[in-house]
Amino acid sequence: MINIPKGTKDVLPQESYKWHYVENTAREVADLYCLNEIRTPTFEHTELFLRGVGETTDVVNKEMYTFLDKGERSITLKPEGTAGVARSFIENGLFNGAMPLKMYYITPVFRYENPQKGRLREHHQFGVEIYGGAGADTDAEVISLAHTLLTKLGLSVKLYINSMGCKECRTAYNSALKEYFKEKLSGLCPTCRERYEKNPLRILDCKEENCKNLCKDAPKITDYLCEDCGSHFNKLKQLLTLSGIEYKVNPFIVRGLDYYTKTVFEFVTTALGSQGTVCGGGRYDNLISQLGGNPTCGVGFGMGLERILMLMEAVGVEIPNKNGVELYIASMGDEAYKKAYEIVTALRKKGIKAEVDHAGRGIKAQFKYADKIGAKNVITLGDNELIGGLCRIKRMSDGEQKEIKIDEIVNYFG
Repeated sequence: MINIPKGTKDVLPQESYKWHYVENTAREVADLYCLNEIRTPTFEHTELFLRGVGETTDVVNKEMYTFLDKGERSITLKPEGTAGVARSFIENGLFNGAMPLKMYYITPVFRYENPQKGRLREHHQFGVEIYGGAGADTDAEVISLAHTLLTKLGLSVKLYINSMGCKECRTAYNSALKEYFKEKLSGLCPTCRERYEKNPLRILDCKEENCKNLCKDAPKITDYLCEDCGSHFNKLKQLLTLSGIEYKVNPFIVRGLDYYTKTVFEFVTTALGSQGTVCGGGRYDNLISQLGGNPTCGVGFGMGLERILMLMEAVGVEIPNKNGVELYIASMGDEAYKKAYEIVTALRKKGIKAEVDHAGRGIKAQFKYADKIGAKNVITLGDNELIGGLCRIKRMSDGEQKEIKIDEIVNYFG
């Protein structure tokens, strides 16, 4: 027997309605905020992620699925959605259209890491990207969209925000971090000792417990913001307050990707055990120019669907199952089956979910099958019903029965 690869998961037929509910709700909210869908390839040239995500990040250093194709080209399964959207924005000249350009995607992403709760090697993200909105109002809109979606899904999570500043403030802040960690190098993990030389900001993103403890008293980037970045961050806080969205400033949120500038944010829950991020994002004003395009500001987020579904289950959110069959027609004999098939076909043409036996079952077995597939109503057809032109509709929820003419079944349900 061939088993499923580690870190992947099947979505079974009896569970898929939950995914449909979350995905459809995400699409509805995106439409409410006037976003259109973009779909990018599952794999890209590796260089895209090296330049876009950052060579010093854990994603690039440890987690990417990278391979050589038959043409000896280095290809990577996408570990996140933003870089591919940025590449498409440049390559397809989307900057020539109406700006700001507001997009969303629902996509699988791939990261080679130790599987954990809600985080698989293949998982799925709902993501939002807005290009061309430079003000804090765009940041607030993206956060508001995420907040609206999480609320519609029945979830209550905490919002944490921070500012990563710009290149100028980041330079001063990195110097302060290097000074702070200089006497603590021996206590850092080997990876963070490398980060100290290449990108000390990444130390704040380390998941090692000892490194996290050493970071507690580190300088705060919010103390190093230039006038423009400070003003942008203050405006964001004002707009979130006006929107009625509660938040807390966490100066140690730096996110795991190098392209962020100014605003970063996370929606966090403790309902899955330890504190976990269910949605994270921010502003990335330099990403397009890093990838060879004309300087264009951007802001967005990624939301893990597996983690969202786990959280909904953990807090007891009931997801409506609309997969039930409206009518099942149980039949006895060839002529009755032909009539049942004719009625079911007519109902389907009217958009009514109806089913008939396909396995040559006896009448009792057909009723058991109807119950298993969640049929709301069952009609039994046999020779007596065909001769009399009448049948009974049985409502499965309470057993109530109603007599109806066979010729009126389609109109009754349609």
